[in-house]
Amino acid sequence: MAVSTAQASPFLRCEVTYAGATQVVHATPVADPYEVAPVDIAERFLFKVVMTATRGRLDHVLIYTYLQQDPRPVLLQQAKYFAPFKPSRQPVLLTGEQHIYGGPIERELIYRCWLGGIQP
Repeated sequence: MAVSTAQASPFLRCEVTYAGATQVVHATPVADPYEVAPVDIAERFLFKVVMTATRGRLDHVLIYTYLQQDPRPVLLQQAKYFAPFKPSRQPVLLTGEQHIYGGPIERELIYRCWLGGIQP
């Protein structure tokens, strides 16, 4: 996987796969985590990444996966990663490969995320 390391600030790049289609989700630190909108994945799942930083140092990464259903989405997984994060010249795989199942027929969402831009 090739990811540019020209960015000086922390970033997360996630590959999210459902039903054989892969979508790339990018995230950077935000000032207000409540304003981060989830990404729609084939009208079946919602995928949301929240990153916060203090003075350019990453504090934490939160990843939420929801099953879309009426009357409201259902949280399937919340993954939390907290500082300190190891500096690296290349992005590093933060999450491993995650397999999330939801719904009456257990639909599968697969994701993995790389963290980059972590300065010493």
